[in-house]
Amino acid sequence: MVKLNRHPALKPRRTLAYMRSILQAGLKRRLGARLLTVTKKKVTAEMQVRKVHLNRDGRVNGGVLMGFADSLGAMGTLANLPQGYHTTTLESKTNFFAAGTGPVIKGVSVPLHLGRTTSVWQTTLKNADGRTVAIVIQTQMLLQARAAAAPREKPARKRKAG
Repeated sequence: MVKLNRHPALKPRRTLAYMRSILQAGLKRRLGARLLTVTKKKVTAEMQVRKVHLNRDGRVNGGVLMGFADSLGAMGTLANLPQGYHTTTLESKTNFFAAGTGPVIKGVSVPLHLGRTTSVWQTTLKNADGRTVAIVIQTQMLLQARAAAAPREKPARKRKAG
């Protein structure tokens, strides 16, 4: 079941449909992640394991797992962003515990810290059998959008006399 926290502070652009659209661009599209729930305190998603995700040993590539986890932490941060802010990953730490195997990897991301300038999210990735594959802790930086700068006037050129 897909749920979205309808908290009044959750801005319209932070809807589940909007967040899903973010996952349809670039690397995130290639990952094929599917958001299941997004609230201010928890993000859940799953990624169907495809051949493109596998390393030469037939296990899910570590970079794929890290990218999936990063996407979940970013979605959680997005759900908590004040109006006029955007976010970027500042730091990420991954501990691997088991090989990632199909047919699906499930992820749950929860905030460890929600501050004024940063947020820290912990994402746990599990195989379909429930075995923990990795735990990722990432710091997201919150950046206030810059106001559009007024066009600069060119200084008047002085004409040479004579």
